[in-house]
Amino acid sequence: MFETPENDSISPALRALLELFATDLADVKFPDVDTAVLGESAAHVREKAEAVARAQAALDAARQELNESQESLLQKGQRALAYARVFAEDDAELGAKLEAIHLPRPVRKGGQAQAEPVGAATGNDDNAPRRRGRPPKLRPVANLFTDGGGPDSAQDDAPASLQS
Repeated sequence: MFETPENDSISPALRALLELFATDLADVKFPDVDTAVLGESAAHVREKAEAVARAQAALDAARQELNESQESLLQKGQRALAYARVFAEDDAELGAKLEAIHLPRPVRKGGQAQAEPVGAATGNDDNAPRRRGRPPKLRPVANLFTDGGGPDSAQDDAPASLQS
C-alpha cells in the first residue's frame, strides 16, 4: 500500500510507522487516525513533493534561460562598446564617458579547454606539450669528492703568485 521511492519526501521513521499501520495495525482504528487517514496524508505529502520538484525544475530552466540572456546581452554590449569607442575617437568628452564603462568579459562555454591547476601535470606525461626554444646548454659539473674537483684544485689552476 505504501511505496517507498528512492527520493521519498517522507522520513524513514514515518515510513516505518505507515508500514506498521498497513500490516500489523491494519484493523486498528484510533480516533481520527487509522490506516486510511495515514495513507491519504502520505499521498498528499508525495503530491506536494512532486509539485515542488516540478517547480524546482521550472526554476532551474528559467535561471538557465536568464543566464543565457544575460550572456547574450553582455556580448552585444561588449561589441557596442567597442564600436562606440571607435566612433568617439574625435570626441574627447564622449570618449571619456565610454572609458569609464568597464564591462566584465563574457564567459566562453565551448571550444576552450579547461586549464589544469598548477602542479597538476606530472613531469613524465607523454601528452604534455613540448617546451619551445633551444634546449639549455649542458655545463660540466665538477664532483667535489673526486681528484681535482676539491677546493685545492682551484689553487692548482691559479697563478703561482696567488698560491700560498
